[in-house]
Amino acid sequence: MFRYLQTLLHFLVPYPCPCCKKFLDEKEKGICSSCLSKVRWIEPPFCSVCGVPFLSPELENHTCGSCLLRKRPFHRARALGYYEGTLRLAIHQWKYQEKASLTSFFGEKMVEGFYRYWDPSEIDLLLPVPLHPTRLRERGFNQSLLLVKTLSRRTGIPYQKRLLQKINPTPPLMELRATERESVIKGSFRIVKKEEIAGKSILLVDDVYTTGATVSECAKVLLAGGAARVDVFTLAHAIKGF
Repeated sequence: MFRYLQTLLHFLVPYPCPCCKKFLDEKEKGICSSCLSKVRWIEPPFCSVCGVPFLSPELENHTCGSCLLRKRPFHRARALGYYEGTLRLAIHQWKYQEKASLTSFFGEKMVEGFYRYWDPSEIDLLLPVPLHPTRLRERGFNQSLLLVKTLSRRTGIPYQKRLLQKINPTPPLMELRATERESVIKGSFRIVKKEEIAGKSILLVDDVYTTGATVSECAKVLLAGGAARVDVFTLAHAIKGF
């Protein structure tokens, strides 16, 4: 009820940009135009598998060295922007400070990006990366599920919110090295009803792609459970060296 009233209030009175605290005007949604101009959106060329962007603009999309050395369980991953600066701050405000106004903003951005990278006919089912029940109680919502609901409503693709479950609590993976993340996350997910994913192409949705450990583990579980294909879509990609 509190979040419903908070969202309603945002429609009735001006609210500040979560990044610079300047009040938004009528045409600005979620983030002010000044802060939004500082976001680096990911554009080609990038890895055709994991979506990591390449430094040279002269290159064409191709498989990056990391994906050549180690085959990813998912078909392809795409992200909207670099996990830095304004976008990173906005995501943190959304997840940890309950900035409800950003749900609509991020949802609409994800819809725009979806049609850039996929045709709705390619995807049979949308799934959010789940939170462990303990983390869900602490936060009060699953940010990935909020994105999935908007994508489903705008694309017509069905979603399931409890089909994939996280059964083991894990520490914040951002604090761990890549090899540690893979070890910690292994065996943390399960499928409730395998018949619901059999032969389906699934789009797995999360807020940030860091090393790919979490979405890779989810993809492995889904493929082992009978899914035909798993793709990954996130708001941001955390890229080292940028």
